[in-house]
Amino acid sequence: MSNWLLSLEGTEAGHHLALILAVSAAILHAFFGALQKGRHDPWLSRGAMDLSYGLMAMPFALFVVPWPEAHMWPIFAGMFLIHLAYKVLQAMAYTRGAYTVVYPVVRGTGPLFTVVAAFLIFGETFAPTQWLGVGILLAGIFGLALYNYIHIDVDRETLLPALGLAFITGAFVALYTTYDAYGIRATADPFTFLAWFFFIDGIAMPIYAAKRWRAMEVKPDFGPLALRGVIGGLVAFGSFGTIMLATRLDKVGEAAVLRETSTVFAALIGWIVLGEKVGPRRIALMSLIALGAVVVEFGG
Repeated sequence: MSNWLLSLEGTEAGHHLALILAVSAAILHAFFGALQKGRHDPWLSRGAMDLSYGLMAMPFALFVVPWPEAHMWPIFAGMFLIHLAYKVLQAMAYTRGAYTVVYPVVRGTGPLFTVVAAFLIFGETFAPTQWLGVGILLAGIFGLALYNYIHIDVDRETLLPALGLAFITGAFVALYTTYDAYGIRATADPFTFLAWFFFIDGIAMPIYAAKRWRAMEVKPDFGPLALRGVIGGLVAFGSFGTIMLATRLDKVGEAAVLRETSTVFAALIGWIVLGEKVGPRRIALMSLIALGAVVVEFGG
């Protein structure tokens, strides 16, 4: 599997596979965000999901994939700290603001910073038409967030702090996307990075979530929370794993932009699952996001 994947790097087939992986990551990331924001406390949901994917990844990291090279351990340490900061910021934003307002700001800020970082670190460039696509996509994302902000009825008193946290979280999305792309390219076998990423990344949040759960006066039932954790853990493999593989196969910036079509799927989830309203204006803004992604893909 690894040899076949590596043979596609820099090829047209690799580009097409990276496109499929990035769009798949978008769909799955929207589900992952909805699972964290759903019926349970976001801190508990994230802890349960991290514990699940950490335990599932452990045997693969220890016994299946090749052992990481010595230079990978400092990279894993940096990855752990960056993702921990991202998850803390995201949970803080989710506890203060409505999902369909906070999520678009997080995902809209991320690709803009990622495209710039990919130029500085990997020397990637966008054609003028692709920059137009980025602008269209961001206009749709931030327009959707603004529309939701104006019309949302819940969490009004904490919405502005939530938006500030969402913006900072978006910066960390760009940071971890670029850093993970560097990390997965630094090891010979990409699945070594993925297995150890999920194993190491699943350590911190479950500890905090367990302390938070024990301190609650009214504790949520453990069974549904554990089930959410297992489902979220499986979704995480698809969401984060596919985007990392996409950045190994093709341009980091393009993969990051295409992944942010997750905002469209998040809005649909907010409407269908969470009962949030979707009208013609929001549909138009969601269409802008999809159009921007198409222009980025075909404008290169």
